[in-house]
Amino acid sequence: MEQDLAVRLKSKVEELVARYERLDKENADMKARLVRYETELSKKDNRLKELEKQISDLRLKEAFLGTTSDRAQARRKVAQLIKEIDACVSLLNE
Repeated sequence: MEQDLAVRLKSKVEELVARYERLDKENADMKARLVRYETELSKKDNRLKELEKQISDLRLKEAFLGTTSDRAQARRKVAQLIKEIDACVSLLNE
C-alpha cells in the first residue's frame, strides 16, 4: 500500500513537473509575442502620428492656397490694402 502511494505520488509529481514545463514554455512564448506586438504597436503609433501631421500640413496648405477664385479674391484684397497704405503714406508726406 505504501508502495502504491509512493507510485501515485511520483506520478503526480511527474505530471506537475511536465505541466509546469509546458506552462513555462507557453509563458515564454506569450512574452515573446507581447514584445513583438508592443513593437508593432509602437511602429503603427509612429506611422499614425506621421499621417496626422501630413493631414494637418495639407489642411494648412489648402487653407493658404485655397481655390483659384479664392486666390484671385485674396490678391484683389491685398492690392486694395496696398492702395490704401500708399494713400496714407502720401497723406503723411504732404
